[in-house]
Amino acid sequence: MAKKIIINAKKLERVYFNGTIKTYALKDISLNIKEGEFVAIMGPSGSGKSTLLHQLGLLDIPTKGEILIDNEDVVNLSDDKRTKFRLKKLGYVFQSYNLIPELTALENVYITPMAQGITTEEYKEKAEDILKKVGLGDRINHYPSELSGGQQQRVSIARALVNKPKILFADEPTANLDSDSSRETVKLFRQLNKEIGQTIVMVTHELEEGKKADRIIWVKDGILDNNKKLK
Repeated sequence: MAKKIIINAKKLERVYFNGTIKTYALKDISLNIKEGEFVAIMGPSGSGKSTLLHQLGLLDIPTKGEILIDNEDVVNLSDDKRTKFRLKKLGYVFQSYNLIPELTALENVYITPMAQGITTEEYKEKAEDILKKVGLGDRINHYPSELSGGQQQRVSIARALVNKPKILFADEPTANLDSDSSRETVKLFRQLNKEIGQTIVMVTHELEEGKKADRIIWVKDGILDNNKKLK
């Protein structure tokens, strides 16, 4: 059975204005991403790859164009509905881990499900389960300062996944990690994609990381670079 399209973007544009100067960060981008697909967005510095991820992940609003996520028109949602959609269906991992230093790994993760109004036992169980899945079952009571960079990023991945989002967006998730931790992080994404069918959209500038995805979407000068080939 063919997998359904989870993200359908049509003719996206993102324009920035500085007085009378008009700059296109993205122009005429149309793409589809299927449910359960692991996609890498790649391109030179300043190409618009993070801008594209921010549009697809509802962290910014395109100047023009249409985005359907799970068959819902997300561009025209009210601010309140867009926030609820993000919380319910999307997860995010960034370069900086954004962990609260005064909280343990477990507490950093269960902050997210705690807002759903479920019992203390339920949200702690959900947080512990996902921390085990990302390989941190023996670090749940450690504080960020007691964890390596790679381990802190795993906590942030666990936090992004704890509510079982439809899509995980990762913006340069290995940029602040050493080579070994970077490889382990991308290996974890691949594992999550294969084992639980997690849809992942990852921005990276590292070709070896991009090759681990099912497909690479190349961006150059704010447009899709469909002629780009792997060397």
